[in-house]
Formats: sequence, C-alpha cells, structure tokens
Amino acid sequence: MPALNGDLILGMTIGLVRLDLQSGNISPIIDPEKECVNNRFNDGKVDPEGRLWAGTMGLDEAPNVGSLYRLNRNLSIDKLFGDVSISNGMAWTADQKSFYYIDSPTRQIAVFDCDMDSGTVSNRRLAFELPEGMGYPDGMCIDNEGMLWVALWQGWGVGRFDPSGELLSKIEIPVERVTSCCFGGQNWDELYITTASRDLDQSGKLEQPLAGGVFRCKPNVSGPPTNLFLG
Repeated sequence: MPALNGDLILGMTIGLVRLDLQSGNISPIIDPEKECVNNRFNDGKVDPEGRLWAGTMGLDEAPNVGSLYRLNRNLSIDKLFGDVSISNGMAWTADQKSFYYIDSPTRQIAVFDCDMDSGTVSNRRLAFELPEGMGYPDGMCIDNEGMLWVALWQGWGVGRFDPSGELLSKIEIPVERVTSCCFGGQNWDELYITTASRDLDQSGKLEQPLAGGVFRCKPNVSGPPTNLFLG
C-alpha cells in the first residue's frame, strides 16, 4: 500500500514492513502475530483517515486463524476482529459510514457499520453471497456510484455488484484466478486487475499464458482516489 512519503507498506510473514523504493531497503514496522509462525498478512487497504487496515491468514489456509488489524498513523496497531480464514477485499462507502469486507472461503461480502473517527466497525451482517459457480470473492474496490467491484478467484473475471448483490456486469479475464482490482489512471476511470498463476500445473499454464499478469480496462465509471498511508 502506498505511503505519503513515497514508500510502500507491505504485509508479509514477518508482519508489516516499509519498503523504500529509492534504496530498496525494507524496515520492520510491527508484527502483531509474532507467536503465530504459520500466519501471514494478505490483503490490505488504507482508509480515508490514512490508517492501514490489513488482515492475516494461515500459510496452510487453516480456517479461522486470521484477524483484521488497523495500523494507525502513529504506527500503533489495533485488532478489529478475529476468526478470519482468508482476509481479503475491503471498501468504504463514500459517506464513510459502512465498511465492506471479504473473508474468501465464506463466499460472502459482509458489511459493517463504521465509525471513521475511531476507526472501528460494528454490527456485522451479510450484504450478499456469491452463488455456486461464480468463484470465490477475493480483492474488492468501490466505484463512485457506490457499486462494488469484486475479483473472482476461480471465476475468470471481475463482477460489478450493487450493494444487494445483484450482478450488474462482469469483465471477463482469460485467467481463472483473479485476485484484486483497483481504480487508477489520471481520471481514476481505469480499472487495474491482478491475477495469479499459483498452483497451475503445466497444462493450466499453457491454457492460461497470461496468468499472473495485470490487466487494465475502462469500465465507463470512475472510482475514488487511492488513500495514502499517513504514518
């Protein structure tokens, strides 16, 4: 995740670290799970107040061993909740009162009430669940119309959903394992889509030569600018 000073904040097996893009140096920030040697950080996103939210998961994808954390601007860290299997996509509504969250194996997009001043969430409930055959929800972003763009692991694309779960459109990708998406470009009207080649056998790699690539498209809608970490 990008920081205001130009560094990147990375989530790794050793916790959250800062990468200086000029020197290539990596410096540790904090590891809230030092005792959890079989866990690693997965997805993360910076909130509108410049704090980094990032979740963990088991290296072996064991169920319910991960958590969601909030790294504050002063580099202290708070645990928001646990019992997470594969922590993934996050998004805040424009009014900052709702927070969407994905724990991939559940196939669900959850929604919380969000207090942006304190950086806390409450009242977790189901927004919608992906039907069988659509893949698993992975990374996620929100557009300026309040619609959710969800990367579909094993789903060959990115779906655009309204908050009730109605599929409005789908961007087809020639890769099965689509991992995340975000808006970018000069006018924030380009959607960047990441994919994975992980666990593909040789025949799978031949069938999907673009697996692991990054794709870009113009979906005729823009998204909010990426928030920068202010710590």
